[in-house]
Amino acid sequence: MNYSAGNFDVAVIGAGHAGIEAGLAAARLGCKTVVFTINMDAVGNCPCNPSIGGTAKGHLVREIDALGGEMGKTADKCFLQMRMLNRGKGPAVHSLRAQIDRRKYSDEMKHTLELQENLELHQAEVTAIEKADEGYTVITRMQAEYKAKTVIIATGTYLGGRIFVGEISYDSGPDGIFPASFLGQSLKTLGLPLRRFKTGTPARVLKSSIDFSDLEVQEGDEEIVPFSYDTEDLGENKVVCHISWTNDKTKEIILDNIHRSPLYGGEIQGVGPRYCPSLEDKIMRFKDKPRHQLFIEPCGLNTEEMYLQGMSSSLPEEVQLKFYHSIKGLENAVIMRPAYAIEYDCVDPTEMNATLEFKKFPGLYGAGQFNGSSGYEEAAAQGLIAGINAALKVKGKEPLILDRASSYIGTLIDDLVTKGANEPYRMMTSRSEYRLVLRQDNADVRLTPMGREIGLISDKRWEKFNKKQQIKAEELKRISKVVISPTKEVNHILVSRETSEITTGVKLIDLLRRPQLDYKALAPVDTTRPQLDSNIFEQVEIEVKYEGYIEKQLKQVEQMKKLERKLLPTDFDYTQLTGLRLEAQEKLNKIKPLNIGQASRVSGVSPADINVLLIWLSQRK
Repeated sequence: MNYSAGNFDVAVIGAGHAGIEAGLAAARLGCKTVVFTINMDAVGNCPCNPSIGGTAKGHLVREIDALGGEMGKTADKCFLQMRMLNRGKGPAVHSLRAQIDRRKYSDEMKHTLELQENLELHQAEVTAIEKADEGYTVITRMQAEYKAKTVIIATGTYLGGRIFVGEISYDSGPDGIFPASFLGQSLKTLGLPLRRFKTGTPARVLKSSIDFSDLEVQEGDEEIVPFSYDTEDLGENKVVCHISWTNDKTKEIILDNIHRSPLYGGEIQGVGPRYCPSLEDKIMRFKDKPRHQLFIEPCGLNTEEMYLQGMSSSLPEEVQLKFYHSIKGLENAVIMRPAYAIEYDCVDPTEMNATLEFKKFPGLYGAGQFNGSSGYEEAAAQGLIAGINAALKVKGKEPLILDRASSYIGTLIDDLVTKGANEPYRMMTSRSEYRLVLRQDNADVRLTPMGREIGLISDKRWEKFNKKQQIKAEELKRISKVVISPTKEVNHILVSRETSEITTGVKLIDLLRRPQLDYKALAPVDTTRPQLDSNIFEQVEIEVKYEGYIEKQLKQVEQMKKLERKLLPTDFDYTQLTGLRLEAQEKLNKIKPLNIGQASRVSGVSPADINVLLIWLSQRK
């Protein structure tokens, strides 16, 4: 017999990276919120790599923080090593990555939820979601019924989770925690189109069983940069990582046992991530490649578990032991947790609007791996947007929709809801057309005003942001006025940097425009330079050096926004529009794009179809 357990504005199913951001955002915006987790010890768990950020993912973390989310702050508290990736490339692809203490990260996130006003954190397996007179009824395995005006599904890899290790398979969530076994059928009954995806994780090995003596050491950065704009002092790097490589013996062992892989034996039906393949997948897909890199990374300060990044596998445990032992440094490695693959249920994200609300189910939202994405950062970004929009819906306010020109978050969500995900979606810098505008260094400039307007940015944070923008404007003004004279010291710096000498006074801003020069090189002769935060110098230098390219990209953004302003009706039957190809009619009816810009990105809609839509719109007016 079910019993009533309370009424809420927002119910969040799952307390992984998506569920955490969703719950916190909704509660902070004044909504009575409940967050469910299958196991209280799995809140904010990192079941795969013990890290936050990375290429493009670091952009997402910065954007989450700029909007008022939590991931960046907690990563800063729990970091073991910070590195800025892609420093040898342009600023558009610079991405921050933190090696973190995974247990501390989980504890910090759980405590943050526990302390949050308007939020209740419950350990319960949700078994059903049913439509109610106002919103939805969420039912748990203990037969408790929670009434909620809005519901956010953030089930990660728990929904119908099944573990595969060689010939062995069993129902389970990640890290040996039991799965959500009943909710999937309820969602199908409700009418959500579910499908199967899969992902995997490497083994964890005992630190004392690794021979580090001949391995390449990977240090953290000397100058440490935080994720959060609120973080004042990070402290120092606490660990180093190590690099090793597979070899011909590793390859031989895997090829000899490939028939025992559930991926190649046909036991796994789910589609895996293209950009994060298992080791056996790498060996099969790139047979000519002589070796593959792996990173040996600590999981925390108070554990001896080491993570083998790049070595995920679903081969039998005894085969794993053989191929790990074939690698330099791991000859005597003791496996503490074997590698495994996990298959799980997720939804077709094209069933959602850009708010992450389901088109056919008002008040029901999806976020994270449930939406077909992969990665902690992608999940957190969606959770934040779903939580914000659920709260705004409860309050009767206009939703938040981020476009592709505003953020990587906007790009991520637009890709999911417009193009769909035929495999686990991973964010990459190449997915954005506006990389030079959407840098991680300027995430606050782009998104903090939005976060303030929504209500997630405090007075203190807002004051700090505005002061920073004022200081930045003053620095731009200063370098436009300061003239550097052609002294011997100045020309020595120029020659040493392989750029031409000066014979007359030159403005500092013009010297900074030279590719060979930067703030650091000019420090000895820039005598009026104030003591400023390094992020301000970074933003000023990028804006000066790339001014022409940025202006060009901003023009492209404006052209895109013109198309975005040409709105399409959401209730139109495109089969009634003669001139559209049949495929375009079918795809447009499925996606129901909000505007011409979104319609142009729908797979199967051609430029000719867009012209038909534009003519039709002009005739309607």
